[in-house]
Amino acid sequence: MNFDFHTHGKLSKKVEFSLEYFVNMVKVAKENGLDGFALTEHFNTRNFMDVYDTLDQTFVYENEYYLIDGIKVFPAMEVDIREVGHILLIGNRTDIRELRIVLEPFTEKNSFIEFEQLLEKAEAYNLLKIGAHPFRDSTPLNELDPQLLCRLDAFDLNGKDLYQQGIDENSEKVYGFAENLKKPVVGGSDTHHFMQYGCIVSELGQECSTIDELKKVIFEGRYSIEVSSELYDKVKTAKEMKEIEKRKMEKLIIN
Repeated sequence: MNFDFHTHGKLSKKVEFSLEYFVNMVKVAKENGLDGFALTEHFNTRNFMDVYDTLDQTFVYENEYYLIDGIKVFPAMEVDIREVGHILLIGNRTDIRELRIVLEPFTEKNSFIEFEQLLEKAEAYNLLKIGAHPFRDSTPLNELDPQLLCRLDAFDLNGKDLYQQGIDENSEKVYGFAENLKKPVVGGSDTHHFMQYGCIVSELGQECSTIDELKKVIFEGRYSIEVSSELYDKVKTAKEMKEIEKRKMEKLIIN
């Protein structure tokens, strides 16, 4: 099962969720060989709940995923923490909705939740907890308390960071960091624009339909990570197209 642990369903936080845009995203994910992905939309995106309200109204939800054009889409969100860093939380739709409500007081930049507090709240649910892009200059998780970092389940080898820092350099840092903490590494494209799908894929050793199955495969090491030979072209094109389309969409909102 080819899986992506870090994707977004919107072009930017400021725009509304578009079902048409998202369905096209899923179509391209499928064309790039994906069988499933985690929809790790930013928890403080514009009208977060609209994403899941729309999915609930439109698609079948079974086991712990939405089935969309043959692709398994697992509910998730990406949460900012006060210490500066991003945490990916993947779970069933009830848990993601409930935790998002709990996090409502922490959505503004000057009031982000502390890392330890987020862990305490997240640990009340059956979630896969992943440290996103730990060596990104703007969100360096690697500088945080190792005792707290060890409470995460895995770390994100991120397509955007591989592009920006170089595949060899970023991979060496992320794998070394995770090894020191005795944690696995999974692949996430960090897709906002469909052109980025397939730049990095986690090839899971079995078909997964639940969070427990995803966890089991990761903890047992029954997966591999494939970095596309087209990563640079994919991320570069997606980045350029995202900026052009984002400006257009955000201009429409202002007007």
